[in-house]
Amino acid sequence: MLLNHSENPLKEGQKVSREIKGYLTFTLHSHLPYVLSHGVWPHGADWLNEATAECYIPLLDILYSLEREGIRPAMNIGITPILQEQLKSELFVSQFRSYLAQKKGLALEDERFFRKLGDRRERLARMWYEYYSRIETLFEEAFNADLLSAFARLQDSGSIEIITSAATHGYLPLLGTDNSVYAQIAIGVSTYKRYTGKKPKGIWLPECAYRPRYLWKNPLFESAKGINRRGVEEYLDKAGIKYFIVDSALLMGGRAIGVYLERYEALKRLWQQYERTYKARPEEPRSPYRVHYCTSRGSESKVAFFARDPKTALQVWSGEWGYPGNGVYLDFHKKNWPSGLRYWRVTNPKADLGEKLLYEPENVEGVLFEQSEHFANLCYGILEDFYAKNGIPGIIVAPFDSELFGHWWFEGPLWLKKVLANFFFSPVYSTITASEYMEQFPPVEVIELPEGSWGEGGFHYIWLNEWTRWTWKHIYEAEQTFVRWANELLESPDHNLRRILAQAARELLLLESSDWQFLISTWSARDYAEQRVCVHSEAFKEIISFAEKYNASGSLPDPLWERLSYYEERDKIFPDLDPTLWADKVVGIIG
Repeated sequence: MLLNHSENPLKEGQKVSREIKGYLTFTLHSHLPYVLSHGVWPHGADWLNEATAECYIPLLDILYSLEREGIRPAMNIGITPILQEQLKSELFVSQFRSYLAQKKGLALEDERFFRKLGDRRERLARMWYEYYSRIETLFEEAFNADLLSAFARLQDSGSIEIITSAATHGYLPLLGTDNSVYAQIAIGVSTYKRYTGKKPKGIWLPECAYRPRYLWKNPLFESAKGINRRGVEEYLDKAGIKYFIVDSALLMGGRAIGVYLERYEALKRLWQQYERTYKARPEEPRSPYRVHYCTSRGSESKVAFFARDPKTALQVWSGEWGYPGNGVYLDFHKKNWPSGLRYWRVTNPKADLGEKLLYEPENVEGVLFEQSEHFANLCYGILEDFYAKNGIPGIIVAPFDSELFGHWWFEGPLWLKKVLANFFFSPVYSTITASEYMEQFPPVEVIELPEGSWGEGGFHYIWLNEWTRWTWKHIYEAEQTFVRWANELLESPDHNLRRILAQAARELLLLESSDWQFLISTWSARDYAEQRVCVHSEAFKEIISFAEKYNASGSLPDPLWERLSYYEERDKIFPDLDPTLWADKVVGIIG
């Protein structure tokens, strides 16, 4: 079963009157690469099934619970376009139903086995059976097997704001052409419109990675000729995006705190290599508690941005000394064989798997209360100090991967609910969506941001290093090839050529997913990621060969049309994709 939610004393229709001194905005970034039709277990569709059962449905559950209690969450939920496509897929719905049935069956098997042994894990196996049964009920009855619509209803009621992202989570600063940057953003906007009926106001840049306008050189070749590249914000402006989020180090200087290092041993080794040449920017007296405008030198575009608060971030991110590392919480790593269910608690962050003690869910509630109070009071102190110095309400921006809540940190959704309720009942502090704050307190300062991300050190080494250089070679070659075809298609009304190139574009987008470099660098699913790079690179080249044959003869033999249909069914994403988005005239390339 899900841990019990605390009853909230707010009665229906009751209002809380207050003069606000400061705001908190949670921004949860929901993303998984395209895994449907590309494996199930241990790598593939079960990633999506796990995230749905342990994160997306529990988050929806607490958000709707808050609504029923008269509490407006007022937070931002990012759902990447490629995740939206998967959550709307009939294949996902079918596989998720099978996944839940399997998990319930495994829990029952464990329960029977532990009962025979007189093992205390028997009650925990029953907990898991009840948990997955409740997830199943929520999925089928509360959300009608349509999670995107469930999130959209929360936006329509004013409880949350949904923001978009790049189409397949391409790492925008390293993409080789502005054409690709624009296409990733434009498809992110069009997919959002298709599923919500609205235009997105905000965007989560993949890995919070930003690049300004400058003379860019291909990082694979030292002698590469420089190319005038527009800043990422220029294409956000072109697409109608009003704001994005960056790490505080891009705004203030200093060392980026990173978000992944302690979770992946391979990243620690990479960081030790990179750190030898790394120098943090000098700190600058800028506040992350206000919204600013971003622009590039020589550009007329400006887009607002918010900066992650460094003081509160590690309280939630860190599994070592942050909230998720508390010994009473369910341990993520130790699993029972063969069921894969988890029966142990963290015990302490330094405990090895053999030292883990059994999970005791009855001890969780008190810790959740203490930690939610601690976080709220930490925020209140920051906001009080900012208000006293500046005379206007500041904003704490708390961006996290959604999958932290419920997947990595099983109790995370309930902690989140308690924090949101705490702010709702505060007489002088409140939660707010990012766009609401921007409307009430518009940016006044225009800043030229440096290049960077929220990775350790603030730059790109997680995604471009000795292990991943080869992937970028394939990406850059495919990008250049496709721009030439998009330019040609812009002058051609041929429907068949458009169909061929649309599927080539889908394979290019999937090839550009930043997930592959991340998985290679962390060694968490390296073989799978390397295979996916090869799969989409080879598919792209094959489909481009179809375009060449079609262009030469005006037709294709039936086996090649059948092969194209296979790719269209396997990688069934972005049905309204327009391959001319990559054309120079559409993008507005500068010379």
